Amino acid sequence: MQALGSYEGGKMLFLGLGTGLGSSMIVDGVLVPMELGHLQYRKEKTFEDFVGQAGLKRHGRKKWAAHVHDVVERLVAALEPDYVVLGGGNADKLSALPKKSRLCKNGNAFLGGFRLWLSAGGAAEAKKSRPK
Repeated sequence: MQALGSYEGGKMLFLGLGTGLGSSMIVDGVLVPMELGHLQYRKEKTFEDFVGQAGLKRHGRKKWAAHVHDVVERLVAALEPDYVVLGGGNADKLSALPKKSRLCKNGNAFLGGFRLWLSAGGAAEAKKSRPK
């Protein structure tokens, strides 16, 4: 929902830095769920192992942030998004943001839910079911 609420057009990569690594892309308004966190990264471990909560605890904030920057750089090179949005519970622990990226607010999830509801015809259904 944070991804949908943060979308501003074009090709956006969303990365949720939380317990693991959530990921999705939105391309010209079409949501593409992804599981990029499960891709192999280093020493037979995944992106998620380094930039998720376990990686933050294991490596400390400074090294964790360096891994986040590296992972974002690699994913930007591979997927070529117009911009990257970072969300999730740990995103605000970054003191500097990777290139082409910005933070999103947790409240964007509400906007994302509303956008999803609208796209599913929620507004039309609500209008039809209103008492006259």
